Amino acid sequence: MIRKLESQGVVSKAHSPFNSPIWPVHKSSGEWRRGGDYRALNEVTPPLSAAVPDMLELHYKLESKAAKWYATIDIANAFFSIPLAADCRAQFAFTWKGVQYTWNRLPQGWKHSPTICHGLIQTALEKGEPPEHLQYIDDIIVWGNTAGEVFEKGEKIIQILLKAGFAIKRSKVKDRLKKSSF
Repeated sequence: MIRKLESQGVVSKAHSPFNSPIWPVHKSSGEWRRGGDYRALNEVTPPLSAAVPDMLELHYKLESKAAKWYATIDIANAFFSIPLAADCRAQFAFTWKGVQYTWNRLPQGWKHSPTICHGLIQTALEKGEPPEHLQYIDDIIVWGNTAGEVFEKGEKIIQILLKAGFAIKRSKVKDRLKKSSF
C-alpha cells in the first residue's frame, strides 16, 4: 500500500523530528487505507472557521426540494487530490516498516482536512456555474423530478469537477440514482 501511495506522489520518504502513529483502516468497500493518529497535532493546530455544513440542515434542505429522484456524486480520494503545503509536510511524518514517510497530499485524520477539502471543492463548483446541488465535504447530491433531469445535472457537476482536477467514482454515481422516499 505504501509503495502504491509513493508511486502516486501521495507520500514520500522523509526525515522529520515529528512522527505520528499509523494503522490500517478497513473500508466498507473491502479496501484498506492508512489512518494516522494526529490527536497531538490536532491539539496544537490553530482553529479554522468551520465551512462544512451541518448534516441535519442539509437533510432538511433536501427534503424541502420535494424531488422525486436524486443522485449522489462521490469524489474519489478527494483528500489525496489536494496538495499539502511543502513547508508543513514534516508535521505529518510517520514510520512504516522502519522507513519514515510524510504525506504530500491532505491526510486523513487531521482536523482541518475536511474543511479544506470542502472549501476547495465548493470553490471549484462555484467557478463552473453548477446546477442546484448540496455538498458535504466530498459528496454532492443533485435532485429532480425525472431520472433524466438528475442525470443531466450530475453530468454537469462531474464535468466541472473533472476540469478542476478531481476524480469521480462513476460506478457509485450510477448505483445511487434512486427514487426519493421523502
